[in-house]
Amino acid sequence: MSKTFSIISLGCFRNTYDSELIADEFIKKGYVLDKEAEKLETIIINTCAFINSAKEESIGAIKDALELKRKGRIKKVLVRGCLVTRYQQELSTSFPGVDGWEGVLSFSCFFNFGGRKKDRVSHVEFLKISEGCSNRCSYCAIPLIKGPLKSKHEDAVLKEVEFLDRKGVKELNIIGQDITAWGKDIYAGKDLVFILKKILRRAKNIRWFRLLYTHPKNFTDSLIDLISREKRLCKYIDLPIQHVNDRILKLMNRGITRREMVNLIKKVRKKIPGSFIRTSVIVGFPSETEEEFTELLEFVREIKFERLGVFIYSREDRTPAYGFPSQIHHKTKERRYRELMEVQKEISLEVNKRFLGKQVEVLLDEKQSDMYIGRTQFSCYDIDGIVYLPCGMRAQGVSLTKSQSRLRKTTPKLKDLKVGKFYKTTIIDAYEYDLVGV
Repeated sequence: MSKTFSIISLGCFRNTYDSELIADEFIKKGYVLDKEAEKLETIIINTCAFINSAKEESIGAIKDALELKRKGRIKKVLVRGCLVTRYQQELSTSFPGVDGWEGVLSFSCFFNFGGRKKDRVSHVEFLKISEGCSNRCSYCAIPLIKGPLKSKHEDAVLKEVEFLDRKGVKELNIIGQDITAWGKDIYAGKDLVFILKKILRRAKNIRWFRLLYTHPKNFTDSLIDLISREKRLCKYIDLPIQHVNDRILKLMNRGITRREMVNLIKKVRKKIPGSFIRTSVIVGFPSETEEEFTELLEFVREIKFERLGVFIYSREDRTPAYGFPSQIHHKTKERRYRELMEVQKEISLEVNKRFLGKQVEVLLDEKQSDMYIGRTQFSCYDIDGIVYLPCGMRAQGVSLTKSQSRLRKTTPKLKDLKVGKFYKTTIIDAYEYDLVGV
């Protein structure tokens, strides 16, 4: 009988990418990936340790797996990834029932691609072009886990792109800790724009390319120009600002000022009209005053980011910010989080209402019993809002006007739609984060 295994991937898309390589590694050893098996030979947990909530989730997954082992449903529990790199000694003492510990997957700058076994949609893929980070933001534990920037070699990137292009991938997400720093460690005169142009020339079939995890200080005019003129680059600008107050930005070691960020945002919106900017911010950074938080709140109201993620500051040991004075009380951090999310909820609804009555291109990701689920280019897979295409047009409380009903008769029958295909869709309803289309 074949040895079976399953893998639990926690954290970001970078971990997802690594988990797929780990799965391929086990398959080459003769294991069979079986997520549904009642009894498994091995379960692998690829952990995250970015912030406290991620650590707690990882520890919870370890406890759950060990309970399954105790009940005889699993023979071996293997724990890998970021949490192990940071805390292996403490973990091995706390969880003696774990059969093996291993830190983060070694990043290869060379082409080492295999079957990439996964349990998500096959038409969406990820391409990690770099690992580690040399920006040294004072709150961030990534350099402690992944080390400094390591760029994947140009020929390895292009071989991987060709491999994915042949597989029929429709959307490729280009990822790294800071993809705008690609090449700085190994090349002179080659940057993200250089490799993107090469990628676009090599890929004949991939329709959408999405750039994830950039840094505002490295977001160049040439990158903006390329996104503006290249149709296959999603007009989705992932631009985490983290804060806007200059004192806080300096404490965070972000290497950019409020004025520079404002100028960058204005430039993006002018040169890439209709683009969606996704950003993330941190509330409750050490010594953040009410006035500085209000400055951030008002900035969000003024700029109206189309997509926004809010993080509560997590005090990570061995980071510079861990020892900063005037740590903020958790109740204050939570209140600031709620206030900011309430503001963004209103903005998000306002943004979504712009789609009403408009026709957009939607990539179908999933079919459920009563509807299809897809996305526009302005939403990242598994992060942002979705587009519902109900099979029964009164599903989800949707009612059609006479003109919309006539339009419905001219569209393809829903039973003829295929996951992984693009369809012109007219938006007929808008919620705070999601849309409804026909």
